[in-house]
Amino acid sequence: MVVNEEILISALLVAFDLGGTFVFALSGAAAGVKNRLDVFGVLVLSFAAGNSGGIARDLIIGAVPPAAIRDWRYIAVSILAGLITFYWYGMINKLSSPVLVFDAAGLGLFAVAGASKALAFHAGPVAATLLGMLTGIGGGMVRDVLVSEIPTVLRTELYAVAALVGAAAVVLGNMLNVPSSVATVTGAVLCFGLRFTAMRRGWQLPVARWPVQPSPETHAVDQKEHQSGKR
Repeated sequence: MVVNEEILISALLVAFDLGGTFVFALSGAAAGVKNRLDVFGVLVLSFAAGNSGGIARDLIIGAVPPAAIRDWRYIAVSILAGLITFYWYGMINKLSSPVLVFDAAGLGLFAVAGASKALAFHAGPVAATLLGMLTGIGGGMVRDVLVSEIPTVLRTELYAVAALVGAAAVVLGNMLNVPSSVATVTGAVLCFGLRFTAMRRGWQLPVARWPVQPSPETHAVDQKEHQSGKR
């Protein structure tokens, strides 16, 4: 019974990891098509977006070589997502804000998969939560940097926070002895739901703002009015 449960958990973990790879790879490929890259560039962006977070996670927890390089399925899934998007982008583009929708789905899958794998490698609760977040945001950050955009995690609605919530749900479930399958599905749904709702309603953290500096023309007008008032 214990062996069967371990096999189920392992299979679920791989499924979530591959699912996250696929949807993040779709978002990477969509960004590549949007920026008019050639087919090789789209595939590179697809692989980078789909696997960068997982590679960073595996290197930190000592799971080397990383699964994205060791297991052919990760490369195959990334290439498949890239080719689908390159040749049928019109179909992908019919979705509302396709890059962000795929990104939100990948965020949820990767956050829980990253936290689960970190726990399997005996990481502590805080470390597992942070590694889940890193797994979720890493691919999107690399994708945005490669197309010369400010990473989404630094400028948009709740992103890293959503990944933290999803990863924390997995870690909390593990601490409370909740079945891993229930905890991972719950974490993925929470992360995706929070991220998607934040996109639709514009929820975001406070944004840093510089005091507005008056233009030279405005400054000259203000000085003239001030002098006129003195008279």
